[in-house]
Amino acid sequence: MDKKYFNDLLTFYKKELRNTLEFWYEYGYDKKHGGFYTCLERDGTVYDTDKSVWAQGRGMWVFAKAYNFIEKDPRYLKCAMDAYEFENKHCFDKDGRMFFTVTEDGIGIQKRRYWFSESFMVVGSAELYRATKDVKYLNSARKTFDTMLKVKNGVIKTEPKFNPDVVNCIALASPMILLITCQILRDIDTEKTEYYNQIIKDSIAEIKLHYHPERKAVFENVNTDGSAPSGSRGRLVNPGHSIEASWFLMDESVYEGNDKEMLEMALNILNWSFDLGWDKDVLGLRYFVDVDNKPVQALEWDMKLWWPHNEMLIAFLKAYKLTGKEKYLDKYKLVHDYTFSHFKDEKYGEWYGYLHRDGSVATDLKGNIFKGPFHIPRCELENVLQIQEILEKIK
Repeated sequence: MDKKYFNDLLTFYKKELRNTLEFWYEYGYDKKHGGFYTCLERDGTVYDTDKSVWAQGRGMWVFAKAYNFIEKDPRYLKCAMDAYEFENKHCFDKDGRMFFTVTEDGIGIQKRRYWFSESFMVVGSAELYRATKDVKYLNSARKTFDTMLKVKNGVIKTEPKFNPDVVNCIALASPMILLITCQILRDIDTEKTEYYNQIIKDSIAEIKLHYHPERKAVFENVNTDGSAPSGSRGRLVNPGHSIEASWFLMDESVYEGNDKEMLEMALNILNWSFDLGWDKDVLGLRYFVDVDNKPVQALEWDMKLWWPHNEMLIAFLKAYKLTGKEKYLDKYKLVHDYTFSHFKDEKYGEWYGYLHRDGSVATDLKGNIFKGPFHIPRCELENVLQIQEILEKIK
């Protein structure tokens, strides 16, 4: 291990994280109403005041996590607390479900079938409880978690995405988001460890349905028995999603006493997904892949998006930390060099989110309903924490 390399890398990521948080504090944080604007132009100018509810919970978690683990900056805590108050007052509908988008002052615009708005509210509230020990945040996390479970398990009915008599498949996003939500809750809400452990086991069992060693792929959609749905739906791989799931599983392998079988599965997912998605001609990770190399229906299939590169930067560093194998550090360096030479905006800060296949910028916006204060700062925060652990081992 090269101690100087990791010391320099730690300095780099601490600076990058600080700059990213400052960008979102300066331009995204709504100091009047609370919460976050995410529709930002390249220089941070707000171009649409509608608010993503996902981003409220995600931003709350990021700023609270940074306060807890990086720097006790009171602005970070206030920003997270204001986001909580905005969400708690304005982002729940009368039925207890959360909206997907709201106006800047909190009037509901759109609600979706997914329970992801709830999941991000849960983790943000839990992280605020860690920061403040105020039980209202823990109670909120528990209550909202109960709602999201009821939606996932069909106790609270939502309109299905497809006609269940024709298409009855499950998506990878559901178990992987439930997994990370429970991992965060388990770490903070220690009175209910076994409760969360059981849901984590169930989530991993569902992820395994997507895991197909015979194809060396993790499929985005599978039938409830793990078989492939018909047509292109059943051949689709989202490499970034799969790689994100891989590092959740790596963390679980450590929690389970360095579970070798789980770590092997996590590393297989990482390796296969990179091999399928990495664009060997012009570099970068493609957004979607057909495992049989047939046409992908999504028109953005060969674009390079910011967040899958964030997930690779977390996953390859974690794989290196856990195995000590240089091949993972080599992949990390490859991804790191591509990412910071293509996505980072040296003039105005933060990152471009969407590149064409050749790496040129498709749009220079810094945020929209989906891109907000989450994937980039989470990646930078994870890198800081992992590099610190690696340096401890070198000592």
